[in-house]
Amino acid sequence: MYAGKLVFAQVMEFAPWHTFRRLVKKYRGDFNVRSFSCLDQFLCMAFAQPTYRESPRDIEACLRAQSCKLYHLGVRGNVSRSALADANEARDWRIHYEFPHALIVIARRLYAPSNDRNRRPRGRRVARRGCPRPAPEEPSMQVSPHSARAVQRPVSVRH
Repeated sequence: MYAGKLVFAQVMEFAPWHTFRRLVKKYRGDFNVRSFSCLDQFLCMAFAQPTYRESPRDIEACLRAQSCKLYHLGVRGNVSRSALADANEARDWRIHYEFPHALIVIARRLYAPSNDRNRRPRGRRVARRGCPRPAPEEPSMQVSPHSARAVQRPVSVRH
């Protein structure tokens, strides 16, 4: 049996932990905390997302089933339902709001088009798939009450 790193731990290696630690310090996320740190909370919630866990009870049951691997996942504290609930209630939400935005900035830099190749020509708009553009509206025919013939007048349509 392969005894290497877990997939979750390998994915979490790419996260900018210096940014996370800076945000925890900025918003005092670990102030007066004994065992269940802000990093432990984030790792538990990040583990819950791809495994479709919906409640602290569900997260705790899943993590406790493999409690010998928690250290290898990066979780150092004791995971309990009350610790998760208290951490979600007491910690500042801005930590978990700004950290994904830092990840988005990194992803945009990685996938930004280079100056020479992969650049879309200017002036050419590419339609998105699945979103057809609406057809331009044609002016409707309006009959003038003073004449017997039809007069073509554009009628303004408000959306």
